[in-house]
Amino acid sequence: MLSRVCRSGSLSFTHRLLPWVQSTTLSRSCRVQPSAIRHVRSWSNIPFITVPLSRTHGKSFAHRSELKHAKRIVVKLGSAVVTRGDECGLALGRLASIVEQVSVLQNQGREMMLVTSGAVAFGKQRLRHEILLSQSVRQALHSGQNQLKEMAIPVLEARACAAAGQSGLMALYEAMFTQYSICAAQILVTNLDFHDEQKRRNLNGTLHELLRMNIVPIVNTNDAVVPPAEPNSDLQGVNVISVKDNDSLAARLAVEMKTDLLIVLSDVEGLFDNPPGSDDAKLIDIFYPGDQQSVTFGTKSRVGMGGMEAKVKAALWALQGGSSVVIANGTHPKVSGHVITDIVEGKKVGTFFSEVKPAGPTVEQQGEMARSGGRMLATLEPEQRAEIIHHLADLLTDQRDEILLANKKDLEEAEGRLAAPLLKRLSLSTSKLNSLAIGLRQIAASSQDSVGRVLRRTRIAKDLELEQVTVPIGVLLVIFESRPDCLPQVAALAIASGNGLLLKGGKEASHSNRILHLLTQEALSIHGIKEAVQLVNTREEVEDLCRLDKMIDLIIPRGSSQLVRNIQKAAKGIPVMGHSEGICHMYVDSEASVDKITRLVRDSKCEYPAACNALETLLIHRDLLRTPLFDQIIDMLRVEQVKIHAGPKFASYLTFSPSEVKSLRTEYGDLELCIEVVDSVQEAIDHIHKYGSSHTDVIVTENEKTAEFFLQHVDSACVFWNASTRFSDGYRFGLVYHLPAVHPFLAGRGKSTIKARGETGVRLEALNHQLLKNHLNMCDGARVSGITGMRQQVLPASVRPAVATRRVVLTCHLHHTTPLFKSFW
Repeated sequence: MLSRVCRSGSLSFTHRLLPWVQSTTLSRSCRVQPSAIRHVRSWSNIPFITVPLSRTHGKSFAHRSELKHAKRIVVKLGSAVVTRGDECGLALGRLASIVEQVSVLQNQGREMMLVTSGAVAFGKQRLRHEILLSQSVRQALHSGQNQLKEMAIPVLEARACAAAGQSGLMALYEAMFTQYSICAAQILVTNLDFHDEQKRRNLNGTLHELLRMNIVPIVNTNDAVVPPAEPNSDLQGVNVISVKDNDSLAARLAVEMKTDLLIVLSDVEGLFDNPPGSDDAKLIDIFYPGDQQSVTFGTKSRVGMGGMEAKVKAALWALQGGSSVVIANGTHPKVSGHVITDIVEGKKVGTFFSEVKPAGPTVEQQGEMARSGGRMLATLEPEQRAEIIHHLADLLTDQRDEILLANKKDLEEAEGRLAAPLLKRLSLSTSKLNSLAIGLRQIAASSQDSVGRVLRRTRIAKDLELEQVTVPIGVLLVIFESRPDCLPQVAALAIASGNGLLLKGGKEASHSNRILHLLTQEALSIHGIKEAVQLVNTREEVEDLCRLDKMIDLIIPRGSSQLVRNIQKAAKGIPVMGHSEGICHMYVDSEASVDKITRLVRDSKCEYPAACNALETLLIHRDLLRTPLFDQIIDMLRVEQVKIHAGPKFASYLTFSPSEVKSLRTEYGDLELCIEVVDSVQEAIDHIHKYGSSHTDVIVTENEKTAEFFLQHVDSACVFWNASTRFSDGYRFGLVYHLPAVHPFLAGRGKSTIKARGETGVRLEALNHQLLKNHLNMCDGARVSGITGMRQQVLPASVRPAVATRRVVLTCHLHHTTPLFKSFW
């Protein structure tokens, strides 16, 4: 049975621990204040879960994502982790947070072991204080206070320091683990204990018995009696490693105990290819055996006996013995409170040692290739970029059979696992591919001035002019779900705008994404820049990708609102162009046209219910209830097999009502519709603002004043009058294709938001407000399904057409330059 978890807060923990700390010899000259350990993370901040753990020890884990299955774990704490930065004692707050994480994992059913340094450093401080105290007393008695400044501390022998510090270090661990109802046991070993077969068996038996009793063994080298390390005895096989420091001890212990994971905490983020701090030093995410020649090691840590080279040797030895290894930073104040739990959860922390090399490049290498390729792409002439996009469009039609075959595999694998709306989004067809090809050719035609366009020219002095021009952002990361047709769309936009591109698609569309990416790279190859667009196929978690702030300049999520929220939360220092749900409303006014309304509702809801611009809530004016118009709407929905959910007010009017809606803020994405009753246009506006997502909202009325009031007061990206919600589309707006423009925003380091109103195309104009009016009271209303071959005509922004003009008019009020291009001065 697992030990009961003590949920005491950090304040009570501080008050319980402080008296013991202040009673030690250390506190004589360096008294610890409560603030020293107040930053311990609250127990409630780390989720307490029980995970199924079962693994037969053999080979090490091949991927980080498998670390969550680790049952037996060794955590090695280096001297730099245990001691404070000023070397005046132990880092109590840091140790407390580490103990808390170990306790969490222990209470999940894992078997935790600690290999800790610090006895020598702790004992050194204790002896130093004793010597200072002794010398000060003697000199005060014999020579007076004026000679106190001349006192010198003799060189302290390491074995004596270890003897003086070991008991205090263990007492500290016991006090901390007691707060979580966990028992700890001390084991001191030397190199001889591993070479003597009997002692080795005894040690192994003791450790297994402690783990069986749910006790955390705390292991350290017995530095008080340890002999010198045996020369040239390291790494001679799985059974031989000289225990000359705690790195080698941890590796030896991991192999002896057949542990699943060894976590080595130090004072650096992990393993770098050059000494940390040098200009060209890069953190190595995954280290493979045989990569030692590519690493230049620096000096060892400020305290302790080993260095990074010793850690790498020990890690490789443990890896050879079947234990996975991660080297990470245990001293950084922002990560030390959760570094161990993050590693076990498979997050991208530190350097992971693996014996399995991936077939393709790492995501870091892909990011570098995308940046290099994007820079080359930006230097091409507009005609050359257009040629690439035209070639991609041709490939979509020429390779139609291969694409549909790959898509069929995705659909077969997703059958029964995905909901019907997601399956529809996943599906490709000949008509979809033809539409994709047409759209790509339009992108090519409209992108001539995307890069290098002069936005403003200013003469600031004689013969001195300043130009503001558009340049690519750099590298875009686009994450999308269940929509393989998104890949060529986004790739074409990136090519047209000269940006490098990283694509992360959903695994449900892996076959489709793979062939579409290959075709994209084939198109790029005509100008030798196939690496500008990369598809991330590794097992990288989205959260890990969002941390690559040195490689990615903008993240664009294309999927569910939950995906967007997760990405916004995970992004560290990278702007996110996100969006909210597509909860689109249509308000049917009391003066609505009988001929228009059924056609508009059918087009908005039934033409493509899985789209983000499909109708989700129909607001009916109260005066229309029990009228022929209302009956026509209900009959049409019944014929189209639309499931109706009644809002609270609508349900109150009915004796036998449909199922009452669970939430008025629901994006169904299917043939389902919420109907609610309102008393006025103002109540409709209030409902939209309360339950809508600021995507697209429509009024159907013949009263121009009512329509103008609705258009001016609804705060949404797109506000339409007598038009289908399906017009909210970049292609219909003349922007060719759109990225997530459903009320998107850029979230940067300052946590501020900038709303980008309207659809997003090649130029991605921000802060637009789309007003769509259907003039002449067209009999059919403005329906997407009834309009083919739309052509956009650019009109003067100040000119408004007469009411009798037979066309759909779009006016955009621009307040910002494009976010897909940055202004370059």
